[in-house]
Amino acid sequence: MMNSGMNHSGRHSGKARHQIVSEINITPLVDVMLVLLVIFMVTAPMMISGINVDLPETSSIPVSGQDEPLVVSIDKNGKIYIMETKIDQAHLIDKLKAITKAKMNSRIFVRGDKALSYGKIMTIVGEINAAGFSKVALITNVKQNEK
Repeated sequence: MMNSGMNHSGRHSGKARHQIVSEINITPLVDVMLVLLVIFMVTAPMMISGINVDLPETSSIPVSGQDEPLVVSIDKNGKIYIMETKIDQAHLIDKLKAITKAKMNSRIFVRGDKALSYGKIMTIVGEINAAGFSKVALITNVKQNEK
């Protein structure tokens, strides 16, 4: 029998058989990305900061803007929070000025529980406006139109 570099199966023997595969296997990458996507989709709604406030519903148009607004929340007991930190009403303006570095055109959103009186919420909004902040808005839930 002649052995001219061929083995019994007809393939070349030696180094030619062990070639390096230079392709990227993207299947594991796609699997990992899909798992991460699902995790972020599930956890993103839970990451909304704030105190549990039952917002009133209106049919107004949502406000859009580029910068991250500062959120002042007032719960049903009348306690005031900046983001998630409880603040006394007497120190509210000082804290807002310190956080915004006295930029009076910073956007401030006020979230007031619908169980609170209109006067209590407007007192807070009035104090913020009187301090010189020009972009103060009330946050509400958008009504779902039943058809």
